[in-house]
Amino acid sequence: MAEKKPTMHAVCYKSYGGGSAGLKHVDVPVPEPKKDEVLLKLEAISVNPFDWKMQKGMMRPILPRKFPHIPASDVAGEVVKVGLAVKKFNPGDKVVASLSILAGGGLAEFAVAKENLTVARPPEVSAPEGAGLPMAGLTAHQALTQVAGLKLDGSGPLKNILITAASGGVGHYAVQLAKLGNAHVTATCGARNIDLIKSLGADEVLDYKTPEGAALKSPSGKKYDFVVHCTEAFPWSVFEPNLSDCGRVIDLAPSVGGIMTFALKKLTFAKKLPMPMMATLKGANLEFLVKLVKEGKLKTFIDSTHPLSKAEDAWAKSLSGRATGKIIIEP
Repeated sequence: MAEKKPTMHAVCYKSYGGGSAGLKHVDVPVPEPKKDEVLLKLEAISVNPFDWKMQKGMMRPILPRKFPHIPASDVAGEVVKVGLAVKKFNPGDKVVASLSILAGGGLAEFAVAKENLTVARPPEVSAPEGAGLPMAGLTAHQALTQVAGLKLDGSGPLKNILITAASGGVGHYAVQLAKLGNAHVTATCGARNIDLIKSLGADEVLDYKTPEGAALKSPSGKKYDFVVHCTEAFPWSVFEPNLSDCGRVIDLAPSVGGIMTFALKKLTFAKKLPMPMMATLKGANLEFLVKLVKEGKLKTFIDSTHPLSKAEDAWAKSLSGRATGKIIIEP
């Protein structure tokens, strides 16, 4: 008689659309790690806009690869089993991991992660703090270091940087990282979050609902060398007059129109450019961010925490677009 596989509670969706009501609670087999993977007992899971955009069908027909799909890829937990080729981890280790965005699997009690996208989590970093980091933190890190060229030890030249939607997941990390990089930071957010964004280090904060905020004008009259654009809503015509001579807009949610604008500007050799960017997740960079949290140099602001049994509440909060920082689910 075949041995019965252990099962776990998970949350999935079985078709495109449906929002939070489309999430279904199911019992599924606990996954088995491949040779280069670790099996994690999850302690915290972070919801990202990417997760519900996939549910809406914005990546069809590429993602998700099949239905039903267990969403979410940013997790923290404890290693309970390791694959045959895994060298860095042992059962009992506390970690932060980025799961495969192709496979997902985060909204569950257990998940498998590649060894190269799993990093040790020291006692000073809580599971929710760690789970917030992978997609949002690494996106902010890549935009600022690889595109804007900031040196996060503060050794580089002063640059003026605008961060839009600064109270969101990517934005609140970007403000803190930009200040570590010796940048002058102007940030936009809603009125209720202005004090928070100032406390994270922003030099100037604009309420996006005011005329000045809508125009993205720096209160001190500075022109921006780079814009880390974490939302949609602003046409190129709003950015262009606020940029320095060779200013760049790092567009983290590029639309078709934004990509066309980029192509046109490149063809005409324009000095001011929009730059569409999709983050590439790297374990070494995630390890760096976890170290910053350990040292108190980077904070994960947690909007709200929800049990896995109420995952649809966390999903609805993320869909609302009104979350401040990160939304966390705990199994």
